[in-house]
Amino acid sequence: MTSEKERNGDGIEDTVRKGTVLDHFVEKDEVSQMITTLPALENDLVVLERATERFIVILDRYQEQPHLLDPHLDEMIEQLFQYVKDPSSSQWLFHLAFKYLYTLSKVRGPKAMVRHFSHEVMDLQPALEMMKVQDMEDHKTWETRYVLLLWVSFIIIIPFDLSRLDGSLQGQAPIVDQIMSVAKGYLKKADKTQDAAGYLLARLVSRPDLRSEKLPEFLDWCLRMLATTDVQSSEGTIFVTGVLFALCLLFKHGKREDLLQYAPVVFKGLLQLTLPTSGNTLLRKLNVKLLQRLGMTFLPSRVASWRYQRGNRCLVTNVTAPLLTKATISHDNTTSPEEASYNIPAETEDILDHLLHGLKDKDTVVRWSAAKGVGRICGRLPLELANEVIASLLDCLTFRENYSSWHGGCLALAELGRRGLLLPDRLTEVVPIVLKALAYDERHGAHSVGSNVRDAACYVCWAFARAYDPAVLLPYIGDVASALIATALFDRETNCRKAASAAFQENVGRQGTLPHGIVVMTTVDYYSVGNITHSYLELSVKIAQFPEYTNCLIDHLLQYKLLHWDSAVRQLGSQALHRLTAIAPEYMKERVLPVLLTRTSASDLSEKHGALLGIAELSTALCSLSDMTDKITDHLPDAIIEQLVTVILKFQRLGVLRGVGGEVMRPAALHFIDRLSWCHLPVHANTAVLEVWQEVIEDNFSHGEDAVREGAAVAFGAVCREYYTTSSSAMPENLIDRFILELEGINRFSRRGFSLGLGKLPSFILSSQLDKVLAGLIKCATSIKDVEPKYTEARMDAIRATMSIVNEVGVCVNHTPCLSSSDVTMVYEELLVAMGDYTSDRRGDVGAFVREASMSALDEFTRIVAVENSNLIVPSLCSRVMQSIVQQCCQKIDRTRGVACSKLLSLVHCTSPVIPNIPHHEDLLRIFNREAISDINWTVAHSSFPLLVQLLALQSYTYHTLLGMIGSVGGLTESTVRHSSSSLLTYLRMMCNKKESMDDFCSCLTNVFEDNLKNVRVIIPLLATLDLLLSNSIFDLFLDSEDHPFLLTVLKLTKEEIRRTKDAKKILASINVFCGLLQYHTSVRTRALNQLMLLLGHAYPRVRKATADQLCTVLLTYDQLLPEDVLDNVVIVLADTNWIDPLEKVRLVRDSLCELLSLPVPKLKVTTAAKASNNLTGGGDELGSYKDLVERAGY
Repeated sequence: MTSEKERNGDGIEDTVRKGTVLDHFVEKDEVSQMITTLPALENDLVVLERATERFIVILDRYQEQPHLLDPHLDEMIEQLFQYVKDPSSSQWLFHLAFKYLYTLSKVRGPKAMVRHFSHEVMDLQPALEMMKVQDMEDHKTWETRYVLLLWVSFIIIIPFDLSRLDGSLQGQAPIVDQIMSVAKGYLKKADKTQDAAGYLLARLVSRPDLRSEKLPEFLDWCLRMLATTDVQSSEGTIFVTGVLFALCLLFKHGKREDLLQYAPVVFKGLLQLTLPTSGNTLLRKLNVKLLQRLGMTFLPSRVASWRYQRGNRCLVTNVTAPLLTKATISHDNTTSPEEASYNIPAETEDILDHLLHGLKDKDTVVRWSAAKGVGRICGRLPLELANEVIASLLDCLTFRENYSSWHGGCLALAELGRRGLLLPDRLTEVVPIVLKALAYDERHGAHSVGSNVRDAACYVCWAFARAYDPAVLLPYIGDVASALIATALFDRETNCRKAASAAFQENVGRQGTLPHGIVVMTTVDYYSVGNITHSYLELSVKIAQFPEYTNCLIDHLLQYKLLHWDSAVRQLGSQALHRLTAIAPEYMKERVLPVLLTRTSASDLSEKHGALLGIAELSTALCSLSDMTDKITDHLPDAIIEQLVTVILKFQRLGVLRGVGGEVMRPAALHFIDRLSWCHLPVHANTAVLEVWQEVIEDNFSHGEDAVREGAAVAFGAVCREYYTTSSSAMPENLIDRFILELEGINRFSRRGFSLGLGKLPSFILSSQLDKVLAGLIKCATSIKDVEPKYTEARMDAIRATMSIVNEVGVCVNHTPCLSSSDVTMVYEELLVAMGDYTSDRRGDVGAFVREASMSALDEFTRIVAVENSNLIVPSLCSRVMQSIVQQCCQKIDRTRGVACSKLLSLVHCTSPVIPNIPHHEDLLRIFNREAISDINWTVAHSSFPLLVQLLALQSYTYHTLLGMIGSVGGLTESTVRHSSSSLLTYLRMMCNKKESMDDFCSCLTNVFEDNLKNVRVIIPLLATLDLLLSNSIFDLFLDSEDHPFLLTVLKLTKEEIRRTKDAKKILASINVFCGLLQYHTSVRTRALNQLMLLLGHAYPRVRKATADQLCTVLLTYDQLLPEDVLDNVVIVLADTNWIDPLEKVRLVRDSLCELLSLPVPKLKVTTAAKASNNLTGGGDELGSYKDLVERAGY
């Protein structure tokens, strides 16, 4: 069971560890059983596929701990090789065994895997034969070919001359030639077999008995293929990739003395290719990899004597000599006589030049390979040459170079550092470069590049921590720690924050000299920095408590984050400055705020935006330092105050808030006005400033973004409270009248914005304007009819504004202004009218937004009224409120249902005070008792509808519950339809034998039908609900009744609904109802059949066809409806007729059906015959009225 700690988000790390860390191969017995039973699964492909998937899933769990498989590999591999070597094994078992072997190699790794393969001399010939007969084009058996190549590559290391095995071959090529021929073919395949073939060839030609003959032959073949293959084609690219990979492995696994004589030839051939400029990333990577292998071949394999080495690789030596003085870790930086006498081949310089260019490649994998090559080769160079390489490398790390060069350079520095090739005297010039790389960010249009550079810089810091003694890094450790902490807290990218955290942790553990290292490390750990908001606003405050980090964090925010290209980062940076102000208020006032004010005049948009946000947050923070809100004049000098006053004036004059850039600046300007008003900026008498502020606010009320309008409303409220007081004359004339007039404008955004603005008015302004403001908002919120759907959100915002005013003034309290009893009634009427908003547009039921806002408002308003004057909640009003919410509880939209249920429960369970006059309050508490609803998610249909359907038993809620259920039962969402239908049927089956209860339910159902005639939103789901109830025999109680009123009413209302309609969906839904009524006796059946005959002659072919299909199904289901001979003939006619034929033809067939059923054959009037003809071309009454049916139907 999940612990409370885990549910609250704590202990995540422990949970992860428990889920991923294993201590042994848990499923060993299960896997062994799977392998043992493989032959028995040949004839059951379903079980075989399931077992194979299970095998893969089990082994994939050990991808991070593959060593746990080692004790059991011998047993599993031996068992699988028995199937491979057994001649009686079928082909599918043969290939399946290799598939299992490949899965094991994928998890454990091919190098460790092949050690457990069978490697006797006698295995070579069978393995080669198996490999030769494989179909290279069979993509389903590539695992077989891959493992066979690995197997052969392991067998050929046997310490015998392979030519001895040729004696058993009769008329065949030597076994070495056979292996090479097969392996070369696989170099052309674009799958894993290419890798295995390259490994096989490298191991084969580097054997002592083959290096004199086959090695030069193979190298010559490789160079010839590279020179003659067209790399522009896809096949040529694949082949060249395979050849290069084989060469890389050869120069990796072969002995230097064997390869040295051929290295110049290979290098020359490689230079003649155009691989460095190829568009294929893999080719460029393999080119760099081969170059570095050639470079290592040219140089003797020795460890540079001049390299820096911290400690010893031997643990015993480190333990016995833990205290090393400074003298013991110093090294002689001179070149040894042995190195001085060694001549460096000329090719080495060219190779290093290519590798340094590879550090600037556009792809990371190429740069990474080049960096490793630079590190490996420098480890074999004399000190002077290595210094030259490092100097060239540092030239890559200037701001003249692009981000690729910086990334490759940082990777190379890390490689040099961790190999001890970057001597301590180089740190003076290297560390500043690394600090710059930690903050590197190069903007490209609307995004930036540089996250990989910062990540690589963290890797450099990690490598330095492991490479150098604490005494060496001590002069730089403060700057490095500060930069790492700033990156770990404030970097935009999660991977960079985590990389910086890991590097800081490594420095704490290895160096031990970082300020407050342990405490900071546990605060800024790998998991904590995963959430960027948490890092900016919570962790930064904790770290800034330490003086060593305070100013560096603030400076980082000022220099980088408030200038960042991402507006979200600038916003977070300003909020972080707000949090840090309490720790260093004087530094903020003297250092940060003047810089931000200067930036408001900058030309760069991001700089101005960050400055505006920063000023607003800093001002607020300075005024919040004491328990009571201070004035900003108490903290800042007059010169700064004057600059603050003119900021928005300057922006408005220069047009900064207009155009494309204005879209970014508008929210910041509004936030600035809001915060400076809250800080009591002294502009009370400065009408010019207030007019500009008001202009900016009103201009943004019509903005298309919700956040901007919300910001404008908040800013307006702050300005009103501070500057439009009763004693001030600064408030514009007719301000409220202008706002109310905008509520009736044609601009939907203006309606929304000015509604929100009215909702922010303070009580002292509302004291003389309350009735006018309420009337305007209520009119805006209730204008549902004859209004375009685009104003739906305006009605929602008007409701929100109304509730804001209610919260501001209260209800019938002992002060002015407040809502009177008539105002309360008016607000309730507004909210109840809004509950009927079912406006739809291309987005769907957008009226749901209004209904949800209204439900929230009803809950909040009722609670307020109950507290301040509960006598205003009369029974009739409370009933309407509860009924409207109950109806929404049964809605088909999950989100709306969730809101409605939460508000219903809020009112039902309210105890402070109890809401008076709730109908069936005790029954509601019983149905929705706290224990029963504690774990229910009301947005999920299967858990909510079984409880909601019980409301049908409560008389006050039956009608509205049924009306809501109809929408869900007849909806389109499959899960909602299924669970709501199931709940309704379960409830009705429990009461279907109770005549009184069924009569009440049927009466309620007919009332819903009558009240919603011609309402498409309700009628189509209602017809679907009737079909559901009829087809599930809910009304079987009426089978023996003669013309039960309910059935006649349903028939009448259904006919009335489809009369003269062109809505095909409605007509099709009515067909099922008419067919469902056929199961009942007397005139109900006859009238339903008459209506179905009419629909069989409908002008719409799909209606005719659907009617025939459904009628045929019903007649076969209820075979007692007609005599057997008549039934057979009717079914044959219905099934054999093509009802999409021309109308005149099908009507003749329909007339014959009428005669078979003993129904009067309809006859067309002369006038209606012309209309029917006209209907075929799209006009007239598509039901094609017939005189006799019109008379009988009462039309």
